[in-house]
Amino acid sequence: MVAKDDILMEITPQVLLKAYTCGIFPMAESASDPSLFWIEPEIRGIIPLNNFKTSKSLRKVIRQNRFEIRIDNDFDAVISHCAEATPNRPSTWINKRIRHLYGELFDMGFCHTVECWQDNKLVGGLYGIHIGAAFFGESMFSRVSNASKVTMAHLVHRMQFGKFLLLDTQFTTEHLKSLGALDVDREDYEVLLNNALDYEADFFPENYPKTSGVDGTYLLQSLSQTS
Repeated sequence: MVAKDDILMEITPQVLLKAYTCGIFPMAESASDPSLFWIEPEIRGIIPLNNFKTSKSLRKVIRQNRFEIRIDNDFDAVISHCAEATPNRPSTWINKRIRHLYGELFDMGFCHTVECWQDNKLVGGLYGIHIGAAFFGESMFSRVSNASKVTMAHLVHRMQFGKFLLLDTQFTTEHLKSLGALDVDREDYEVLLNNALDYEADFFPENYPKTSGVDGTYLLQSLSQTS
């Protein structure tokens, strides 16, 4: 971990992008703390794109096509939901500075969202950073059972089509481990990162089906073929 940044104006979107390529990322102590600090974990979380896990119950939800998946539709709503306190998460690290910086990266085309909608209401989603052939997941939320897991399934599916090589989750949780997340040490992570940065993946691959037309059964078949 690097020392807390006290000169906030020195952190720009360009600095953030450079930081990701060096294996570090920013966080805040809390949503009310205006300062940021850099994180460089000794142990890093990743999800191997050829080993995404789907439980029987999750496969059922995906096949039922319960959600409409939208991409880059409402970044502000996604990050706002990710920053909300919940009974299971009374505080978050997403402060105003992070919202502003990642909003700028979204406008620049480096930040993307995967969103779960139900009855025209946003019920789950995630956002992250795309550099080279790596996607750095930042945060996710769910307001309906399985919504965040479905967004992850659609993210992985899109990344497979787009020839991505690395899905970075920063850390692992039991939730992410149920989807196939693994812990890797810093040295192994740096090898994976540097390899991914040598290539350019496409978050909007030409051969990818229209987002709303990705049928759940088709998605599961595609995921199983790469595992």
